[in-house]
Parts: sequence; C-alpha cells; structure tokens
Amino acid sequence: MRYIIAIVGPTASGKSELGIEAALRLDGEIINCDSVQVYREIRIATAKVPIEEQRGVPHHLIDFVPPATNYTAAEWARAAEKTIAQIEARGKIAMLVGGTGFYLRALRQPFFPSPPTDEKLRARLTLIREKHGPEHLHAILNRLDAREAANFSARDWPRVQRAIEFYLQTGERISAHRPRREEPGEHASRIRVFALNPPRDALYARINARTETHFANGLVDEVRRLLAAGVPANSNALGAHGYRRVVEYVNGQRDLESAIEQTKLDVRHYAKRQLTWFRREPGVQWLNGFGEDPLTLAGLMTWLTPDGR
Repeated sequence: MRYIIAIVGPTASGKSELGIEAALRLDGEIINCDSVQVYREIRIATAKVPIEEQRGVPHHLIDFVPPATNYTAAEWARAAEKTIAQIEARGKIAMLVGGTGFYLRALRQPFFPSPPTDEKLRARLTLIREKHGPEHLHAILNRLDAREAANFSARDWPRVQRAIEFYLQTGERISAHRPRREEPGEHASRIRVFALNPPRDALYARINARTETHFANGLVDEVRRLLAAGVPANSNALGAHGYRRVVEYVNGQRDLESAIEQTKLDVRHYAKRQLTWFRREPGVQWLNGFGEDPLTLAGLMTWLTPDGR
C-alpha cells in the first residue's frame, strides 16, 4: 500500500521543516494543509516557506486563492484529492503538511453537499457575533436546529455559524443531512497522520517571539495594503488569528501594543485548540518535539521506513 503522509500539529511547531526533510528522504511532494497559506498576497503572518527554502521540494495548494475569497474546507479537499492523484501518477509520495485539522477531516471524512457561501449572509451573521457574542449565535442555532446546536459549544462559532447559514439558505436542518455524507475515497484509508507535540512552554515562547517578528517585518503595512485593495475586513484571510487584531488596530479599535499582545494570546489559544483537535482524531501518531529536531525526524522515519532512514 502506498501511504499518504500527513504531518500536522500546532502553529510554530516546525511542521514545514519536518515535511521538507521527510520529502527529501521519501521522494515526496508537499500539499499545503493550512487554511491561511492558500491565500495569495498575505505572507508575513502565514509562515509560508519561501521558494529558496523549499530545497527543491514541490509545494502545492499554496498562494493560489484570491484573499477576498472565502475558500472552504470542502473545496480544499476536492483540490487535494486531484493533487494527490497527480503526485502519485508521477511515482512520488503525497505529503499533507499543515495545521488545519478541519481540512484534513474534510479529506478523510467527506462532507455532504451544501450550498456555496452566501457572502452577504455571512457578513450579517458575523456582525451579529461581533456585536452580541458567539453565545447569541449559539442560541439562534438552538432555535433553528437544536440537535446540531447540542454538538457544539458557543466557542466553536465557525461551525455554529455555518449551520445557521445552511438553514437560512436551504430551509433545512443541517443535522438531517449528516447521514447523507459521501463515502470516503480510497485515499482516506491510506492517510497516516503524524502530529508534532513540542514542549508547551517552549512552543508558547516561540509563538510570542514570532509574533514580535511579524509586526517588526511590516505586518501592519501588509494589512493596510490588503484593506486598501478591497479585501474585506471580515474575510477568511484577514479574520485569521495572525491578522484579526491588526485589522482592529488599523480600524482604530485598539492600540498597537494591545494588538501585539492580543495576537500572541490568540495564537497561543489557537495552538492549544489544534492540539486538542488532533488528540480527538483517530489514528494519530504523536511525535514529541519540534519538527526541526533531528530526533523528531528520526522518529518519523522509524515509523515510515523499515530501516528508519
């Protein structure tokens, strides 16, 4: 069986470094599995690997979506399936690298058909959430589809909001559609998932330092340029954890120091949620350490090759 390798884990844990090293040893090609790195024109806070640091390893599904577009997990999964087939047709190993667990789940457990995103409806619901809080959105979903609301807490507002959107667009409860989910493709059973688990204190220190670097490297100017170009402040691209507070600063909703410190906190919380997500996913093999640690690479290769090389 030809495996598809997935290297996942929290932000700032060294997934890209490990993915490149493994791809060089396995003759692999990397498919981006990060929901922010798909977008063009946003770079500073995305940790996209520069071409000169990719060491000749082909990278796919990165820097190809306009930043004003709200690209979905289902769209990514369909694109990833096609890319996997193309990579394997060349006799290479397909490697999924990134920290967006929802993307990986969409590939392993396909969603049921749903209508395309209604951007105006999403913007209205986003305003409601920002004004009244995610608890208010959860209460709305509870009235529309109590069975679905019971599956999520108010903090899981992206899925709460999507369930509301589904009901308002179709007039049907999303919970009634879940049994109609498509069967996974043959590739799903071939995905082997490896998750990085670095020491928490060291990870948080790295996140804090990296956030400082992003701001020092012109993150505010990048956000100003995107807003001036017409990218909506509530788009998926600018709503990402590394960009949301910068938008608030540019719009006069907080000062710069507050934007920096809140971004650090947001990213630390995001890393914690990522770890929690992957602990709940089936069939995950954990690798203790950062991705650039030679011992981590050795541990990965032990699992993947008979002789550990």
